[in-house]
Amino acid sequence: MTAPFGRRLAAAVADRGPLCVGIDPHRSLLLDWGLGDDVDGLRRFTDLVVEALAGRVAVLKPQLAFYERHGSAGIAVLEDAVGRSRSAGALVLLDAKRGDIGSTMGAYADYLRSDHPLAVDALTVSPFLGPGSLEPAVDTARRFGGGLFVLARTSNPEGGEVQHAVHAGRSVAQTVVDAVGGWNAQDGAVAGQGGGWEGPTGSFGVVVGATLPELDVDLSGLRGPVLAPGLGAQGGSVADLRRLFRAGTAVVPTVSRDVLGAGPDAAALRAAADRWTAELSA
Repeated sequence: MTAPFGRRLAAAVADRGPLCVGIDPHRSLLLDWGLGDDVDGLRRFTDLVVEALAGRVAVLKPQLAFYERHGSAGIAVLEDAVGRSRSAGALVLLDAKRGDIGSTMGAYADYLRSDHPLAVDALTVSPFLGPGSLEPAVDTARRFGGGLFVLARTSNPEGGEVQHAVHAGRSVAQTVVDAVGGWNAQDGAVAGQGGGWEGPTGSFGVVVGATLPELDVDLSGLRGPVLAPGLGAQGGSVADLRRLFRAGTAVVPTVSRDVLGAGPDAAALRAAADRWTAELSA
């Protein structure tokens, strides 16, 4: 049996620091690296990132869409990269933002199966068909020791239109956080004692943007990790993390362009990641 994702994430953070680096090979970045916007460019880009970072950062977060746009050959590049990243000790969080119901949600969750050809450690998912629609993914994660990060309070301006809406006295975002906290509670994570790096961390987390002007959801009952995208080029800073999240919250800060922009030199990529790790750990 694979250890639960929350336990493996806490161990990776203790060993390597909390940094998560997004792998986002969009067209402009490939061109900036002097590569073609084709499968060969995608492969060379991905190989360089994995070679430079998989042995030193806690989490790598490939964005599935940038591989899907190259068809089956792009997925083959990702499949190879995921296997090599995990072999080098990085946890792989597949940024897919899947959301559906029933057997379809279960099929999306198969990325968490250990026997899947593109098996990953965790998956981003969307709860806006109702948090209960994600139960097939929760079941698969529990069975195979995987994790989920559920969109809750994203920092894009449009997000508030839905996430601030109130139902039965709670915002949609808070409803999502509370549902995820409930999954962790069922697994034995304890609010106030777990959910942070100082205690047991659940395998189910939420996505909360690091660029929010204020934290308008209560995370005290989450019992799991917070994926905080938006550092660097999107305007978020380490000071924002400390402003938004209380001490003891299991925050996984995500940086993409501020690290990837240092490429294609592998040493420069490593140096950029090391700078963020040092700042986050200070």
